[in-house]
Amino acid sequence: MDTLYIIVPSKYISIQLQKMIESFITRFSSVIYIKNTNDLCDLKNKKILFAMELGFTGFDLPMLSFFEEIGPYNKEFFYDSIATLLVHSNSELGTKGAAQDIIFLANNLGCAFLGKPLVEATSTLKNFLTWQKALEMPLEDICFDLCHKLSKRLLEYKTFPKTGNKKITVLYSAPNKFSNTLDLWHMITKHLKDFSIREIQIDNGKVLDCKGCSFKLCLHYGKHNSCFYGGVMVEDVLPSIEKSDSIVWLCPNYNDAIAANLTATINRLTVLYHKIGFYNKSMFGVIVSGNSGSDSVAKQLIGALNLNKGFALPPHALITETANDPKSIFKVKNIEAKAELFAKGIIKGL
Repeated sequence: MDTLYIIVPSKYISIQLQKMIESFITRFSSVIYIKNTNDLCDLKNKKILFAMELGFTGFDLPMLSFFEEIGPYNKEFFYDSIATLLVHSNSELGTKGAAQDIIFLANNLGCAFLGKPLVEATSTLKNFLTWQKALEMPLEDICFDLCHKLSKRLLEYKTFPKTGNKKITVLYSAPNKFSNTLDLWHMITKHLKDFSIREIQIDNGKVLDCKGCSFKLCLHYGKHNSCFYGGVMVEDVLPSIEKSDSIVWLCPNYNDAIAANLTATINRLTVLYHKIGFYNKSMFGVIVSGNSGSDSVAKQLIGALNLNKGFALPPHALITETANDPKSIFKVKNIEAKAELFAKGIIKGL
């Protein structure tokens, strides 16, 4: 499947974004541009590039309008497709947030995303300065080189069913007795009979936040299966993630943010990331809000784990519900059917 489908609804495309697209498409035998809903074709089981030009507001308004038109009518619009993104901003802001928005919307329509699926370019290209320390190239060349490499990963992407005992690590911090999120997860696990599932509760004070070691020091610890702080992360969490095919994050939404214990855990994954990479591991999220804001937490998971750490994001990887009082999750309409459907998504994502 060497055809690339580029979704680029913006009427204005900067020279920078145009060059990024040109760097990306060289590997593909054919390219089909979709500039509005009049150009729509079957976008199931395709390789897709979302190309976004951000204006003053930090949004690509034509891209959002595109989703507004297609979203309400087909929840599997991108079923079994795999996607990447190129984003250019005319300021230093907006690129990550805009990418999270589109990944969240497309994933809810059945689209999967590679781990680290984004090349972002801010107006000054300063976001490539860290890369420049290693590559010793002009910033613009680094940008185009990264586009070329991302293209290679998308072109070569194939799904291979994993054989043997499939392992899932589940991370959570809420106490068992009061957690609608954990109750929802256990509804889901009823349909995951043939998996080895390890649930790890991140207790208060057990995982300290990342110290911010230098790259070389973090790499050194990683080679020795260790970390500056040691403790439960080194003894339990990191070995479990390393052995697992998929990581499920249970995230009750208390303050429109990932819980502090899980945030610290994510920050401490860098030492393992330097050792093995996470492209071949998938991520899922179970998010329950007392009132609203589940999408805020979902996008944080996407930003931290898919965009940053590089976990693959399978279709429909995030289930979000609203339940306030203890055990009220069981009163949510069709919740058992939703739990079963999410479980089927995990099975397929593995």
